Parts: sequence; C-alpha cells; structure tokens
Amino acid sequence: MTNQSDIKAVSIIKGLIMDGTRRANSGHPGGAMSSADFLYILFKDFLVFNPEDDQWFDRDRFVLSAGHESMLLYSLLCMSGFLTIDDLKAFRQLRSRTPGHPEHHVTPGVEATTGPLGQGFGMSVGMAVAESFLRAKLGGDVCDHFTYALASDGDLQEPISLGSASLAGGWGLGKLIVYYDSNKIQLAGPTQRADCADYKKIFESFCWQVIEIDGHDHDQIRKAITAARLDDQRPTLIIGHTVIAKGSATLEGSEHTHGAPFSAEEIAKTKKNLGLPTDEDFYLPEDTVNHFRERFPGLVQKADNWQLRLDEVLRGSDEKAQFWKFIHSDPAIRALELPVFEAGQNIATRKAFGICLNDLIAKLPNLMGGSADLDPSNQTVVFREGTGLFHNVDNPAGRYLAFGVREFPMGAILNGMTLHGGVSGFGATFLVFSDYERNALRMSALQMLPVLHVFTHDSFYVGEDGPTHQPIEHISSLRLIPNFNVFRPADAQETRICLNMILGQTKTPSALLLTRQGVPVMDLKKFPHMIEGVKRGAYILKDVQEPEVIIIASGSEVHLAYEAAAILAPAKIRVVSAPCLDLFDAQDDEYKEKVLPSEIRKRFAIEAGCGDIWYKYVGLDGHVHSLDRFGESAPGGVLAEEFGFTAEQFARFVEKRI
Repeated sequence: MTNQSDIKAVSIIKGLIMDGTRRANSGHPGGAMSSADFLYILFKDFLVFNPEDDQWFDRDRFVLSAGHESMLLYSLLCMSGFLTIDDLKAFRQLRSRTPGHPEHHVTPGVEATTGPLGQGFGMSVGMAVAESFLRAKLGGDVCDHFTYALASDGDLQEPISLGSASLAGGWGLGKLIVYYDSNKIQLAGPTQRADCADYKKIFESFCWQVIEIDGHDHDQIRKAITAARLDDQRPTLIIGHTVIAKGSATLEGSEHTHGAPFSAEEIAKTKKNLGLPTDEDFYLPEDTVNHFRERFPGLVQKADNWQLRLDEVLRGSDEKAQFWKFIHSDPAIRALELPVFEAGQNIATRKAFGICLNDLIAKLPNLMGGSADLDPSNQTVVFREGTGLFHNVDNPAGRYLAFGVREFPMGAILNGMTLHGGVSGFGATFLVFSDYERNALRMSALQMLPVLHVFTHDSFYVGEDGPTHQPIEHISSLRLIPNFNVFRPADAQETRICLNMILGQTKTPSALLLTRQGVPVMDLKKFPHMIEGVKRGAYILKDVQEPEVIIIASGSEVHLAYEAAAILAPAKIRVVSAPCLDLFDAQDDEYKEKVLPSEIRKRFAIEAGCGDIWYKYVGLDGHVHSLDRFGESAPGGVLAEEFGFTAEQFARFVEKRI
C-alpha cells in the first residue's frame, strides 16, 4: 500500500538533490533521482544504525558505490541528523562536509570513499568478509549486521565488480545485499550501446540470489530487502528497473541529467509537478523529518541493548574478551617480536616475509589476507594452511582469502575489510601486477587505510619469465602515490624491521617490495644501527672518515653498492641503505643532512628499475645507475651481467665518474 508520507519524502529528497547540484553548478542529479526510492526505504525502514553514534560497532554498513549520486546520500544523512541544511548548501565547496564524491574521513555516516566506479562494490564485499569473520570470533550477540551497497550501470560495467561478485558468491556472503539501479542510461547515452550483459544470469552463475523489481515501487523494494535478508548463504543482487531523473518535468530518461545540474526553469517545473514549493530552496519540513525518524528511538535502544549484551559476553568469555581488547588496541604499541635471521645466509626477502608471516599467525589473531593465485611464489602457503580458507558458511573463522587472479578486486576488498574495522588485511601478488591493482592502492592511501600490499619478484631477477613479468617503472611509480609508504628492504633483517613498522601503521598503507632471488643476510651485530635507521627510511650502512662519495641504494642493490665500495677502496665512499624514501623525506632536516651532507656532491644511486626519482637525492651533479628499458628472457644472473648489475660493473660505473 502506497504511503503518501513516503512519496512526499522522496519528492523532497529529489528537491534537495536538484537544489544542491544547481547551487554547486555541478553534480549528478539524474542517477540520484532514480535511486531515491530505494535508498529512502532502506534508510527509513531497514538500515540498523545508531543515530547518536555513526561509529557504533554493530551498525549495518552502507556503501554508495555509485559515488556520483552523493547528493542523495547527503540528503538522507541530513534527514538522519548527521549533516545540516548548511552542509547541503556547501555541496562540492572547499573543505565542506559534502564533497563531490563521498569521503569517509570527511562526512559522518559515510562508510567508504567512493566515486571510481566498481570499487565501492569491492569494498562492500570486504566489509561483509570482516563482519562474517568477527561474528565467528565474537558471536552473533556482538557482531551481526548487514552490508548494503548501491551500484549503477557504470559500476557493473567495471570488471572489478564482477571479480568481486564472483568471490562474494564463492565465499557465501549471505549478509551482503547490493542494489543495482538499472536505469539503462550512462553519460554517453543508453547502456545498450556498450553493454549487452544479462546481469541476472551473470550473478546467478556467481551463486547470488537475484531479485528483479520496479525500483520506484516501495512495496516491491520492501519485499525484496526482506527476502534478501532471509538468505544467509548467498549474497543478493536486487535489480531495480528505474528511470533516470525520475520525476523531472521534461528530462526523464535523458543522459543529459547524468552529470549536469538542471536549469532553474526545469527545477521550478519539476518542483511544481512534485508538489514542492517553487519559491524555497533546500525545502525540508519538520513533519517529513519526524516521519523519517520514526524508528530512531528504537534504534538507539537497540544500540543500548547491544552494549549490555557486549558487557555480558565479555564477562563470560576470556577468549572473546581478549580478542575484543586486541582488536581495539593501538597497533603502534604492540610488541611483535618477529624472527631474527642468521647472518651469512642467502635468503630471498620474499622468503623472509613468509617466515615472519607464519610467525604472525598466533601473534595477530585478526590478520586476514591472501595472494592473487600466487600462494607459493608469495610465500603465503603456510599461512593458508595454518589459518584455513575463509568461507562464511563452512569456515567463517578462516583467515585466508583465496582471491584467484583478481588483483584489483583483492585491493578493494582489503580496503573494505579495513574500513569495517576489527581486522588487519594483507594481499600479495607480483610487483609487475601492481598496475592491475593500482587504483585500489590509491584508494588505500586516500582513505588512510593501513593495508599491507605485498609485491614479490621486484626486479629483472624474475629472469626467464621475461619482460612481461619484470617490473621496470613500478617501484618509482608506486612512490608517487601520496600517503603511501613504499618499503624495499635490502635483506631479511630489513624485511623483518619493515614489516614490524608496517603493522604499527594506523593511517598509512604500505607496499612491501620483495626479491625473488636470494640476498645475503646482514649481521645485526655489525650493523646495530640498522633498526633505528630503517625506521627513519634511510641510514648510513657503511661509512668512512670524511667521506667524499655517497652511494644510495634500496633492496637487493644495497649489496651491490656495498661490494662496489669495497672494490673502489681506498676511495672514501659512504653507502646509504634507503628502504623507504617516503619515511626518509619525512625526517627533520638535521637527520637528512647527517645522512646526505649537502657538501658531498659526488653522489650515486643504484636501483633495478627506472631511475628518475633518484635524482631528487643525488642532485644534478650525481649519477643514477638504473634500468630504463624493458627486460629480457634469461636467467637472472645472466641478466645481471647484461644490464650491468654486478658489483664489478657498478664499481666501474662509479670509477669513471669520480
């Protein structure tokens, strides 16, 4: 039965959408208006949250994957009390709480930063994974909520959504509900020009429940959400067939409403048709707000009752109490004593990572992650066997996520897990495939999420697999991402120290770049300053009295620099190991001057990849020994000779220039 108060509320929301985009002179009103019916019903009748605390632990999560529909979400957050009318008036303005696309660290009630299409879908899968795992660890009295997402035609056209959906179905994420607003229009025109997919068949083949409805019919929306909540073994896709810019006077179904505000004349005509006052912008009457908030007293009571149950559960179970305390402790002050490696061995840094990862199984009980089908190569097999494969129905306490060959979905899912809270996430693949994952890495950084992104096989030493698998530009490229720490440790000892630092991060994601080939393990007794030096991003590994030349290196090339300096004796050469340039850049000027004195102009850098970024450290008078061409297919040792990456060849490179 149609509720006239609900019809009125949706019309008012459409008025806010039109006014917000018009005042900003930019935005996306069309899709927001076609999705308004569903999202209003979801927020008013189903979404469980605490109106007095947007961070309440057991709240339902909602992700607006179609982030361009942000004015719709902001309107509902305003009706919920998290935003004000003044916030809506400041839409898309500098430092407002209503940016052009939702940003979770800016706007209360926003669970994820979205806009790059498809990633919200992937992040919602990650949130559902975290919910399932935490429910298994803490019990349904503590953790038992749904994850909802709203996706557009454009979201589903991005392959990341289909990769994430396949994983969600395989993992049996029954508490994940995605609404697909199928208005069949995108910026360039009708979707049929670019898409012939039958998403009902596709998602059913992914082991999803699929429900098709009229996305403007409130009764059908309620029935679909109710049915979706009852299936606890399959995620649900609700396909809502809608009309873009539904309710507009003359623009229903037009692609011109996707990314541009309505004219003042169109807004006036539309408001008149919707029964809204045409002489008042940002119209939001008190009776509509009160109607929308009818459930609020019950929601607050639900949160209060949850707190009582939580206290009872924690009193009754030491195991759950300890786990709860652990997931709410500060990672920066955890004492993680990782394995120390014996000097003189030849150990690939990827192997050192694997040894440390296995040691973390018991020390980090909330650590979840996996590889993009490279388990043996990434050294994650023991973690997989020790923690078990995650599955919502069969093994929800499992901590290993079998991502398959899906780097981009893996990155987005890890972001979603971290956004949910309560878990720490890592994902691994080859460095050359970081390109596939790159925008999820960027979104890790933008959202200030301390995700661990592991990349092994970090140079041409990959060898026989050839140039397709040998990273060249990737190390420097990753260093360009703001708020993103790139660690490239020189040996097993530095790997251990880097990993310990990474696991203590709270607002910065990290990339850990690791070798395929073995490298000598340095002696901590000989280099006692290594631990403190790695924490500062770069440090003096080898020094002489009154140095005249500086060689800077990272990763496996640190050993070449060290050996070359010995070959060039008695030349006065300082060797600097720089496992994380991001951290070094953050040091005070005094420390940076101590490591790289400005009066020493004879500087060299060596790295098995593109070298441009190193000129920042060697200066115009310095020289960089790098690899700025694609590789070759041959054994790694042969390629080292071919590309000049032996200690003798590098020593000659330096000698000619000093």
